[in-house]
Amino acid sequence: MRAVVEPGSQAEQVGRLLIAVVVVLALPALPFGTYLIYPFVILTTWFHEMGHGISALLVGQDFQRLLIYANGSGVAESLVDTDASRLTQAAIAAGGPLAPCIAGAGLILASAHRKLWRGTLVALAGVIFASVIVYVRSEVGIAVLPLVGALLVLIAWKAPDGFARFSLQFLGVLAAMSMLRDFNYLFTEQAVINGRRILSDTGQIEASLFLPHWFWAGAIIAASALMIGLSLKYALRDIRPGGPKRKPPANVLQFRRPGR
Repeated sequence: MRAVVEPGSQAEQVGRLLIAVVVVLALPALPFGTYLIYPFVILTTWFHEMGHGISALLVGQDFQRLLIYANGSGVAESLVDTDASRLTQAAIAAGGPLAPCIAGAGLILASAHRKLWRGTLVALAGVIFASVIVYVRSEVGIAVLPLVGALLVLIAWKAPDGFARFSLQFLGVLAAMSMLRDFNYLFTEQAVINGRRILSDTGQIEASLFLPHWFWAGAIIAASALMIGLSLKYALRDIRPGGPKRKPPANVLQFRRPGR
């Protein structure tokens, strides 16, 4: 019988990744699914808000604190100089929606190199723990994020190699797909966060750089899709240039056509 999907091939890896992401997206429709997906929601909010904060630090401003609320929304509070340029303000605003895809692409690229699998998971957990100590100042963030970090350390310590690699790819795609959760927000000029009406990220970019917020929303989505697409293409290649042919793992489900 001839396998429809070759064990260890690019097609099998992509299939498993897509199935896992679809399951996560479908969880809210299932009993107790909202509770199961909740840590992922908090993690993607953390990526977004840390993106704002780190962007503020990179352009010479002061990242003060990060708040994550029970409904999964969040705010990164930064102290910005009154004479800060429009470009500085736009960069801080763009850092939030771009950060999950930048981080996601980085995790996916790391999954292409065996020596980075466990170290990257531990490094991500370390960043999460450090952010909780230094910046996170909300009960939800303090309660949930350390648990996520501990799970990443456990995977890096105990999980088989294949699962550690898959975890990196899964977290990378999940971080990128948080953009879909924020799709309406990106195309909204204003939003209500914790009862306060504020400019959305793209609304802030519009106010700083004049072009309409929907233009910046489209640009962010296009850039994010390109980053994730290229990183997946690199990480899931069957044969890497100059490298040996990869030996398929022995414990992989093989899907075969009937009667072959």
